[in-house]
Amino acid sequence: MFAVHQLAHAYDGKDVLRVDDWQAEQGAQWLMLGPSGSGKTTLLHVLAGILRPASGQVTVANQDLMALSPSALDRFRGKHVGIVLQRLHLIDSLTVMNNLLLAQYLAGEPQDVARVREVLASLDLADKGSARPHELSHGQAQRVAVARAVVNKPKLLLADEPTSNLDDTRCLQVLDLLLAQATACGATLVIATHDQRIKSRVPNHHELAVPK
Repeated sequence: MFAVHQLAHAYDGKDVLRVDDWQAEQGAQWLMLGPSGSGKTTLLHVLAGILRPASGQVTVANQDLMALSPSALDRFRGKHVGIVLQRLHLIDSLTVMNNLLLAQYLAGEPQDVARVREVLASLDLADKGSARPHELSHGQAQRVAVARAVVNKPKLLLADEPTSNLDDTRCLQVLDLLLAQATACGATLVIATHDQRIKSRVPNHHELAVPK
């Protein structure tokens, strides 16, 4: 489903990411583990096509991301990749419904109200379509971010530290939510985390080290 080979990236002349090889099959569930500074967020951004690495190869759903123009990459990401960032980036001037409809529009997909309602209902948000993000609890806003990530039925679902700063009960609820939504879409799931509480719940682990 995705493959990376000989990836490297640097900021201000300092190496922040090095990955020799990593491949994942469609529908597989992975944790990306590593200490702070190992490049977990950077690698998520590379897989999402948000960031072009300094060198290396990145293939997602049989598409070489490095071969796409910026506009084509935006369309590809919108259609095939869902991502839940640490900062949720919901648009506060739009309702929950319109945040999800916008995600469909930006991906070049038909604006499908029935699909939006289906996703919101699956996340226990059926009554929040007309709410604005600032009217939601943090947990509800996080579920809206997940809904936005999966509304286009992505092939790859990425999440950046989704359980950080959560108590044990909420941590497992968020993990179960991501696993269930990835399964419902048939998506490959990659969770970047340093949270040791969830290691036993996800079968595949990819360890990153701080570049030397």
